[in-house]
Amino acid sequence: MKNLIETFYTALNNSDGKTMASCYHDDVVFEDPAFGVLHGEKAKSMWLMLCESQNGKGFKVEFTNIKTDKNRGSAHWEAYYNFSKTGRKVHNKIDATFIFKDGLIIKHTDVFDLHKWAKQAIGLKGMLFGGMSFFKKKLNTQTNSLLEKYMEKKKLSN
Repeated sequence: MKNLIETFYTALNNSDGKTMASCYHDDVVFEDPAFGVLHGEKAKSMWLMLCESQNGKGFKVEFTNIKTDKNRGSAHWEAYYNFSKTGRKVHNKIDATFIFKDGLIIKHTDVFDLHKWAKQAIGLKGMLFGGMSFFKKKLNTQTNSLLEKYMEKKKLSN
């Protein structure tokens, strides 16, 4: 399972969403502060979308402290990138937990400080409002709307 997590984050660092998606079970449940809870194809598509949007833009990931047994795992990872809406530099520190099934990731939860992320990504508005529940709700609505549009566009192009 350690190799699976290493493959997952190496693929993220290489903006390889297809390899990331292949690490997920078809019934995967992903959760983080930016997207909320995503199931199955939505979770896989989220990584495809993020990788496509960051490809060639200096996106970098470092991952450490991988711990696994046959059913569970955890890792710490850090992402360095420019937030697309503002161009501001972001260094996000994330703790991930995993549950495995059939040799794949069935549950993936990322935890990070949304307020700290918002300050970096958005600036003053993020500093003022990033720690408030309405901000998280609005962010989840926006990110999920982008994801829906991405998935629809992919469906039409296939």
